[in-house]
Formats: sequence, C-alpha cells, structure tokens
Amino acid sequence: MKKGKLIVISGPSGVGKSTIRDRLLEENDNLWYSISMTTRAPREGEEHGVHYFFVTEEEFLKSISKHELIEYMEVYKGTYYGTPKKEIDKRLNKGINVLLEIDVDGAMNVKNIYKDAMLIFITPPSLEELEKRLNLRNTNSKEDIKERLIKARYEIDMSNNYDFVVTNDDLETCVKEINNYIKLKN
Repeated sequence: MKKGKLIVISGPSGVGKSTIRDRLLEENDNLWYSISMTTRAPREGEEHGVHYFFVTEEEFLKSISKHELIEYMEVYKGTYYGTPKKEIDKRLNKGINVLLEIDVDGAMNVKNIYKDAMLIFITPPSLEELEKRLNLRNTNSKEDIKERLIKARYEIDMSNNYDFVVTNDDLETCVKEINNYIKLKN
C-alpha cells in the first residue's frame, strides 16, 4: 500500500488558511485534517475533539515528555499548542493524506521529522491587504493587529523554506493551485 502524504499549510494570520483548509477537505476524499492540542480554554462554539483537543498544562507537558507530539510551541506563558503524532502516523500508513495547518516554526519541525512532507505557504497579495482583512474580522485589537503584521513579515521571510508559495488574492485560484500541487506529489 502506498503511504499517504503529509501536507502542511502555513501563512500569516488573516490570510485565509481556515477557509482554504475547509475547501481542500471538501474537494479531496483522501485528505484528513489533524487537529491540534492546546492548553487554552475553548472559545465560544469550539468543541473538544472537533476544533482542538483541549487539555490541561499537565497533560500537555506529559505528552511532550512521552514524545507524542511532532511539534509544539508555548505561545504565551502556559498556553501551548501542538500536533499529536499517533493519529497522523496511523492515517499515513493507511495511505491517507494528512493536512496540517500550523505556523512556520512548527512546519520546520515537521519537515525535520517527515522529510517528504509537502510544505505550502499561503501569502497575502500585500501586507496592506492583510491588514485590511484583519481589521474586517473585527476580532482583534489594533495592538493585536500590529503584532500580527510584525509576525507576518517574519513568516513571509520564512516562506523560502517551503516547497510551494501560493498567493491568496482569489480563493478559487488559490485552492485550485494547491489542489494541483497535492495531485502532483501523489
């Protein structure tokens, strides 16, 4: 049996990763999305095991010590995010392609473990457009948006470490391009 492909998508906050991810999952029967584990509290409407695995800091640190995560990061003091390894390997070994939506640092860690992982970076048409999208979301303070734009510059600089860079200035074109890359590598 042919092993599945590990596909990582990354990009700045506000670039449309979640929308793109959802479309990729709709359009690909052989694609499974791996949800992350986090120590943060669920937001309104989020469910354990659907949006994230919500765990205590103690449980998260235990997973780290048992090498059960392929990548993890402490975003704020005591707030961790990470990707559980067991389900990913199970699916890959069954020939199922696995999709991860993680940040650039996590993607570099994944590439160190899964050498043949396909890394796809989604970039905005411009930083001005990204700022506009972040403002339109109405979920972030001006200070938070400023921090996200600073981080976006770092992330865009890291995009040269990716296999493919796709600009999301038109959702249909962006999804089609990513689907073509997925088919190319299968």
